[in-house]
Amino acid sequence: MDTTRLVDTLRHDLCRAAELGGEDVWSAAERLLTALEPSMRLVLMEALSQAAAEIGEALPGVAIEVRLVGREPAFVVAGAPAALAVETAFEPEDGESTARITLRLPEALKARAEALATRRGQSLNTWLVAAARASAAAADGTKPSEPHRHGMPGRRVQGWAR
Repeated sequence: MDTTRLVDTLRHDLCRAAELGGEDVWSAAERLLTALEPSMRLVLMEALSQAAAEIGEALPGVAIEVRLVGREPAFVVAGAPAALAVETAFEPEDGESTARITLRLPEALKARAEALATRRGQSLNTWLVAAARASAAAADGTKPSEPHRHGMPGRRVQGWAR
């Protein structure tokens, strides 16, 4: 990730604001920005690290790290292949009944969802149910419930096969 462009943009914006104060203010701002550049880079790194940690917490079994490559941060995803290979069957939670709905999706979105489901080793339906559960839990501020695994208690939903 190129943070140099971000730091340069901030420098440019602050210098434009300092121009309003005249030559002396602009000159002082330029000197301060030169001294603050390492701090700006560190703050950007901290923001990226926090974002990576939050995303990693939302993906069970996945760790996202931010590492420095030279002066620029780079994202490293660890544990994704094993975490994405887990097959979970859609089964309703204990005592929960199921409902059938018709969902209309734009073709491009459907293709993306199918690709993501395939990468996780899931059916599109199972992936959509998991996405809906996670979204509902995030909206409620609750933790998403874990779906039942094969061989565990719960009712099994079966549907049409091609």
